[in-house]
Amino acid sequence: MLAIVLLSLIAARIAAAPANTIDNEVCEDVIETRQACSLTKSTPKTYWYEDINHNGISPFITDGDSWPVFRNIKEFGAKGDGLTDDSKAIQDAINAGNSFAGRSTNSLGTTGQPAVVYFPPGTYLIKNTLQLYVYTVVMGSPVNMPIIKASSTFSGDTMIRAKDPSQISVENFHIGIKNVVIDSQSVARDKSITLLDWSISQATQLTNVVFNMPYDATGHTGLVTPENGSPLMINDCSFVGGAVGMSLNTQQYHMKGLKFSRCTTGIRITGGFDYVVQGCTFEFNNIGVDTSSTNIGFLALIDSSANHVDTLVNSAGSTTGADSLVLENIQVQDTQSTVSAGGNSVLVGGVPGNQAWIWGKVYLSDNAGPQQQMGTSYGTVRPSVLVDGATGSFKTAKPPTYQEYAVDQVLNVKDVKGYPVAGDGVTDDTANLQYIVTTYADCKVLFFPHGTYLVTDTLFFPPGSRVYGETWSAISARGEAFTDSAKPRPMVRVGEPGDIGVAQFSDMVFTVAEVLPGCTLLEVNMAGTEAGDVGFWNTHVRVGGAMGSKVATDCAGAAPADCKAAFLMVHLTASSSAYIDNMWAWTADHLVDGTWLLGLGIEHNTLYQANYNEAQNVFTGFQQSESPYWQGPGDDNPSYAPDPWGGSDSSGLASDPDFSWCAPDDGRCRMALYQRISGSKNLSLFGSGFWTFFNKGVLCEGNCQGSAVQIEDTEGLYYFGLSTRFVDNLVVDAGSVVATSQENVGGWGAARGP
Repeated sequence: MLAIVLLSLIAARIAAAPANTIDNEVCEDVIETRQACSLTKSTPKTYWYEDINHNGISPFITDGDSWPVFRNIKEFGAKGDGLTDDSKAIQDAINAGNSFAGRSTNSLGTTGQPAVVYFPPGTYLIKNTLQLYVYTVVMGSPVNMPIIKASSTFSGDTMIRAKDPSQISVENFHIGIKNVVIDSQSVARDKSITLLDWSISQATQLTNVVFNMPYDATGHTGLVTPENGSPLMINDCSFVGGAVGMSLNTQQYHMKGLKFSRCTTGIRITGGFDYVVQGCTFEFNNIGVDTSSTNIGFLALIDSSANHVDTLVNSAGSTTGADSLVLENIQVQDTQSTVSAGGNSVLVGGVPGNQAWIWGKVYLSDNAGPQQQMGTSYGTVRPSVLVDGATGSFKTAKPPTYQEYAVDQVLNVKDVKGYPVAGDGVTDDTANLQYIVTTYADCKVLFFPHGTYLVTDTLFFPPGSRVYGETWSAISARGEAFTDSAKPRPMVRVGEPGDIGVAQFSDMVFTVAEVLPGCTLLEVNMAGTEAGDVGFWNTHVRVGGAMGSKVATDCAGAAPADCKAAFLMVHLTASSSAYIDNMWAWTADHLVDGTWLLGLGIEHNTLYQANYNEAQNVFTGFQQSESPYWQGPGDDNPSYAPDPWGGSDSSGLASDPDFSWCAPDDGRCRMALYQRISGSKNLSLFGSGFWTFFNKGVLCEGNCQGSAVQIEDTEGLYYFGLSTRFVDNLVVDAGSVVATSQENVGGWGAARGP
């Protein structure tokens, strides 16, 4: 509870203000050290990550220097010959620790036991369930993906159980699986078996995984979430064969780039509140997406196709706020019914990219109130900069693996002669990291072995930077440079205003080592020419709640005014164009020239979770958020927004709300907005899950927050799917209440379609 409360003291602040500048001398030094070189692509036979030097550490535990972050399962006895039972060898690799502790006891919390369990190419036969733990990443070679294959005599009902049994599902953070094939084809078709139990939460990644099951199997399911969870994103996976590809009962999900081939049912949703399915392919299925057993809240299916499918979407057909549906840009071939509602076919054929087919309550710009629609099409506009010209689909980008580069094109930042970098959370790595980053931009992919890289001033990443972490390597701020909230300073700064090029970050964490009210953790100024040129995948922003941070101890028992832990999480400035995929904790501002935001989790910030101020040409695939647990009415020592960032001595920015529309003592009104949208145009927002649980740390028993979304002076806004928990007003536009929870009962409290 303490860590969660402290995270709520982060202030997410943003405004239509110019990007913060770093000293000209620093910029000139950066330019002078850059080399004229370029990366060279090839067709390597092995994956660079397997061959590179592995010297990551766990900085904040006893004997952390000896902690084995990287573990190749063949070094633990796995054969990978498809004949030998490798179950024990793989589990030994998962469990390995050091002389201080192993991993199976979970004695090191959720951030002290990092492990990359690496599978070289091969077929790894297992006869028993593999059990993962928090801070485990199962990784294979994308050059030649390894196969984890269940034996015909497999014992048990689950091949891989990703959920750490010592943590509840909503606290199963930092777990990943990528670049592997999970195969159950040798198991009898009628045996009940699950390939992956994925009851996890935020800061997790499942990408580039193939689930192979027998055709016409009656007992095989690819992925299940039986213990719920609060996940954000699954992307670019394939499900082949089986009775069900994915069986979901979880709070929310953004699913992107999935393929379901010859599954009887592609996606079965038996519970949950908000789902976005984007860019998915369904072929030779009886049902593509089945929500008929429950009223789920909201489902958006966009930029997807069906071929030889009996029914693409099978829904319950509710006429309340529950079970709202939006289909946009859907291609079908040899498909009998595109949508079935309550057993009746209500849509046949495709949906063009400039239309949205809607089942649910609709609010139009004339403020006429909710209009229940049962299959009505409305014209929509997608900004051309956001979409693929050939298909009309929103552009997407897969998480980079850099498999096209040999190991000599990748640089371990801890192995540069003459410029030692510690990553131990104690040593100041600023100067040497800055030299390495700027010298080798466009020359090397920069590999950050697991650790905490302490910086005491801005770390600048120029165009050409490509950064790859290891089990969420951390860059952490400390020191006087970040203490003045009147002059906030970025910890990580990406590009200068006007820069065009490539800057990519994967598997990283940006955090603070202490309370730093003047720290903007990430500032992005540059733009790319395509989606993903400037991109962040599986990269998160964290304040408190982890080993190595003094935020928890410094804020214990402190009032919010004494614990302004950071100024801004992420600032996307007016000159930026960014692609963000699977990020936990984010804010945004003043966006131009195309921004794509997929699978966002933004929680516990003081004024708002997301602020679109003078933003344009933005696609948001999904946003999950929670309110600050310490706000709201409830005791004699209230802390109402905009406090502690408001008042006459405020260090706030121009677009920060002052909550002047609220009475001074109205604690429900003076709670952080989930979204503030002002002075913006051409926004396409699909799917929001906004969950209010507490007032002043006490669990709410009914509505306990005033409003979720505030809109002002905005045009060209297409908002599909807004779900809330314990909030009175879903949308307030120009001071007038547009949509309330009372008129949109469904989901986890209230659910609104378009």
